[in-house]
Amino acid sequence: MAYTQDQIESLKAAMAKGVTSVEMNGERVQFRSLDEMQRQLGRMQAEVAGARRVSTLRQLRPRLSRGL
Repeated sequence: MAYTQDQIESLKAAMAKGVTSVEMNGERVQFRSLDEMQRQLGRMQAEVAGARRVSTLRQLRPRLSRGL
């Protein structure tokens, strides 16, 4: 599942309020604890950061010569 920055912000806001239930993509998600919410937040942030990193890759083409 591809997460968005808005979903990350929603989860952060819920954590700040101390609630363990959040609505994402029209679906209500109930977390067991704050620790579980923090782990999910870390996964979401890593996925979003990974998606950004992939788009910044450069293509390198090596130059080869025989040295003559």
